Formats: sequence, structure tokens, C-alpha cells
Amino acid sequence: MAITKDPLNIIICGVGGQGNILASELVGSAAVAAGFLTTIGETYGASQRGGSVMSHVRLSREIQYGPLIPKGEADVIVGFEPLEVLRVFREYGNSDTHVITNSRPNYPLGTLIGETKYPNLSDMLNEIGRVAARVQVVEATELAKQAGSAVSTNILMVGCLAGSGLIPIDISYFKEVLDRRFEGSARELNQKVFALGLEACAGT
Repeated sequence: MAITKDPLNIIICGVGGQGNILASELVGSAAVAAGFLTTIGETYGASQRGGSVMSHVRLSREIQYGPLIPKGEADVIVGFEPLEVLRVFREYGNSDTHVITNSRPNYPLGTLIGETKYPNLSDMLNEIGRVAARVQVVEATELAKQAGSAVSTNILMVGCLAGSGLIPIDISYFKEVLDRRFEGSARELNQKVFALGLEACAGT
């Protein structure tokens, strides 16, 4: 069931290169098409070097809200990378927050060269799950790879959000946005990946 509050605060997070900004644009465009007053705010670090990227998407039927979600007031967090989800949840999550996260880590440089240790995935999910209303874990990268391109993980996660039932936006609006945004083989691939995301999170 869609979260019935106004504004509806959605955070999409990941690291540079994962297509975070494109995903927020697609969600925002679908929301506008559905008649919502929509604002998007982006915050990012050294995105070209795999730094944190976070998009705030705020939907309202009543007024145009500011682009940044207040701390502790995220209703939905969609994450392309689990450590980034944990970081965002600690700052913006609450007991009513719903989390949808990709299961595959994107290891930072410090971890790759042995200077730092990446946290255990189960430990991170357990920490979020002790507070959040719900945590949905998706094998998003693997599903996107099976569809033809791991690069389209962001589109699959948009499909997960659309299919989760958490947001009051009909799936048809997302499909229309995808049709306008892509052409040719890219359109066909992204439609396929989006459909896999819908299926992965349908009714959750």
C-alpha cells in the first residue's frame, strides 16, 4: 500500500557511477506526470571517484516543498549500495522508513587496497532492520546482468520502487517516461530491466 503522507520523502542513494541522478530524474518525471508537485535535491561528494551520491525526491499534492529532506524524515530509501544505505538511514531514517537496497557492495578504494575493512552485509542489514519499518533486499546487480547489462542496475531499482506499492504513482507513468527517455536498443533493454525490478518487488 502506498504511503499516505504529504510530503512523501524519498531518498535514492549510491556511489558515483551507479546512475543515481538518472534514477531520481526518472522517478521525478513519473511523479510530475502523475500530477505531483515534485522537487529533487542532489548531494554528492567526489562522485567521479566513487564518492557518495544522494538524491532527495519530495512529492506533494499541496505545495512545492524545499529540495532537501529534513534529517530523520525519509519515508522511503532506495539504495544501490548497502553501505551507503546504512549511512543514509542513520541520518534520515526512522521507525516508519521503508528501505529497498541492492545486495551487492561497491567496495571503496580503501577496501580494495587493504587499508579499510568493508562491514559485514548481514550486520548492516540487521542494524537497519532493528529500526526501519521494512527492509527489502534485492539481487539487483545480478538481475540486471541477466537482463543484459549490470550498468542498468539503477533502472532495475527504479522498477523495484515502482512495484513496491510504497509510492502513489501508477506504473504506466514510469513506462511512459522510459519510452521518452530512451531510444532503440537502450529503450528495449531498460524496459526489460524495469520489468524485472517490478517483478522483484511487486506487492512487498
